[in-house]
Order: sequence, then structure tokens, then C-alpha cells
Amino acid sequence: MPATVLVIDDSANRNNLVALLQNNDYRVLTTDAAGAVSELQESCADALICDLSLNRKRGFELLEQVKAGYPELPVIVLAAGSVMDDALRALRLGADDYLITPLADPEVLLHSLRKALDRARLVAENHAYRDYLEKTNTELRRNLEELRNDQLAGRQAQLRMLPEPLQLQGIECSHRLVPSLLLSGDFLDYFLLPDKRLVFYLADVSGHGASSAFVTVLLKNLTYRLRRNLKRGSSDDLLYPDLVLERINSELMASELDKHLTMFYGVIDPATMKLQYSVGGHFPMPVLLQQGQARYLEGRGMPVGLFREAKYETHEYQLQQDFQLLLFSDGILEIIPQPSLQEKEASLLDMVRISAGDLGHLAALLQLDALPEVPDDIAMMAIGRSKV
Repeated sequence: MPATVLVIDDSANRNNLVALLQNNDYRVLTTDAAGAVSELQESCADALICDLSLNRKRGFELLEQVKAGYPELPVIVLAAGSVMDDALRALRLGADDYLITPLADPEVLLHSLRKALDRARLVAENHAYRDYLEKTNTELRRNLEELRNDQLAGRQAQLRMLPEPLQLQGIECSHRLVPSLLLSGDFLDYFLLPDKRLVFYLADVSGHGASSAFVTVLLKNLTYRLRRNLKRGSSDDLLYPDLVLERINSELMASELDKHLTMFYGVIDPATMKLQYSVGGHFPMPVLLQQGQARYLEGRGMPVGLFREAKYETHEYQLQQDFQLLLFSDGILEIIPQPSLQEKEASLLDMVRISAGDLGHLAALLQLDALPEVPDDIAMMAIGRSKV
């Protein structure tokens, strides 16, 4: 579509100017100075050519008026004779060019007009792009706010799934969960069975955020179903750590969520003080503190939800009457400053021993509350009796 050029020219040269523009595929409208503004409002011209030759004062007033109403409209001023002050004034008022008539070469005017139209087009495109960016940015901020509100709601739901501190025959259970984002991929739980055995587990789902948090909901739901089956007498898988991990592994593989987890699952019988546990790729291993000595439990196994045919082993350990068992997700190692993994593990053992297994004391040693954020989710669980 050709550009429309409004020519304001009272001189006898107007016809030549119109012919020149039409011959170069412009749509041309003409008017005099008196009708310029109204014609501009009606025509929506793409550019304006204004000849000041006959009335300079009126011409500058018109230029000022046009630029006030249409600041981005390309305007080319024509004037007879070279007057530097007039040229400067026209350019200061917003004219794109100031050409002296008669034109030595009509191509000068055509070049100036093309250049002014190109500039106006770029300005219009920039305005449109800026409007698009502002609109997109507004929509993005609104979506982020909605997402944050969703995650806050999810965080509250996840916190409600965590257990309350527990005590049985002097054995106390407590925990602390520090997510790196609003939602955590770490999860833990402990609960009592009707026969007073204590079941507990700590899991670390691969990744962070909402998708990992959804897997913790799946995990909670699965253990709930196993508890229900035990209560109904339809299955006692819950009592066997290796069967529990195999069951979770099977369900995660079937879910096709492309998520796996590491997990430590244990059962303590307070009557016999026997600990049974199974390891699903969990690291670091739980720390057992007895008689002032801290050591890592032994055992290993494949991550859960990663290999369809994964099998797990149940380990047994005879606990002393007074003990503290502390479980951690691997995020704990990322806030221990020692450079090597071996040194981090040794440092964690020392801190467990110094804190006597108290999570509050341990968090203080780790300066956990002073950290503005943590690089990975951190889950800690303490199970124990008395002071060791």
C-alpha cells in the first residue's frame, strides 16, 4: 500500500511536486496552510511536505502545531533561499529535513522522504514492540504471582503432611525440613504401629520444586495405603523395609514421572531395641550415636524408581537402650564448608557427637539459620532415647 503524503504548498510549484510524488508511487493529498490541520486529521497522512516559501511565520506556526499533535509524523520543510536560522528553527521544531527550493535534483526530496518514512516506521515498530513487551511483562508478572500463590498453597499442604514430634517409651522423634525453594523434594515421616513399633523414613526426590514435591505426595499416599493394608490384615509389607522399597520402586516406575528418589526406611521395635532398615541409594547414611561415639550405619542399595528390577536388602542392628539416630538428606553436605566429601562426612560426625543428637544444637553448629538460602533441600530427622 503506497504511503500517503500531504502536501501543503500554496505556490505555483505545487503541481510539479505532486506529479513528482505520484510518479514515484505515493498517494498525494494537497491543501493550503489554512486547511492543513483539518486535512491531516481526516486523511491520516503518513508524511507531510510543507513549503514555507510564501509565509514563513504561518509555516512555522503550522509546523509547531502539527508536531504538537503528531510528534512522530515525518515532516519535510521546503523553503526558497538558504536561511540558516530558518533551517535550525524548523529542525528544532521537529522537521525531519529542510530543503532549499528550487530543488537542484528531485531525487534529493525523494531520498529525504523515504528516509523520514523509514524512521517513522521504525519508531512505530519500536512503540509496538515496547507495548508488546510491557503487555507480556505484565502478564508474566501476573502468572508468576499466581504460580507463587499456588506454590505457597502447596507448601502449606506439604507441611501438613509432615509428622508431629513423637514420643514412645522414652524414644523421641523430631525433624527439621529446610526447602531450597517453596516446595521441597525432601520428605520424611515417622509413625507408630498398633504393636508400638516405630516406622520412619527419609526420602530425597531427584530435582527440586513442584514436580519433586508431587512425588512426596505420592510417597505419603503409598505409605498410608500400606498402613491401611496392615490394619486390615491384607498385607504386612509395611513391616519389611526391603518390601516397602520394592513397592515404592514399582509404583514410581509405573507412574512414568521420570523421577527417582533416594530413601532410608527403618523400623524400630522398642521392646527388643532391634532396628531393621533398608537403603535405597540414600546418602549420607544415618549417623548412630551411642556412648558418645558417632558412626555411620552400614548398607547400600540402588536408588528407588530408577531400575525396574531393583531389589533391596533388609539390615538388622541391635540398638542400645540409650541412642540417637540421625538421618539427613544430601543437602546437609552442601552447607558444610570442608572441601572434600570425606572431610564433610567426618565433620558431620563430629557435629552430631558435639550436639549429642539435638537438632537445634546441630543446626546452630551448621549456622543453618544464618544462611539466606540453601543450595539444596535439607531434611534432618532425629530418633533417640535419653542423652548419649
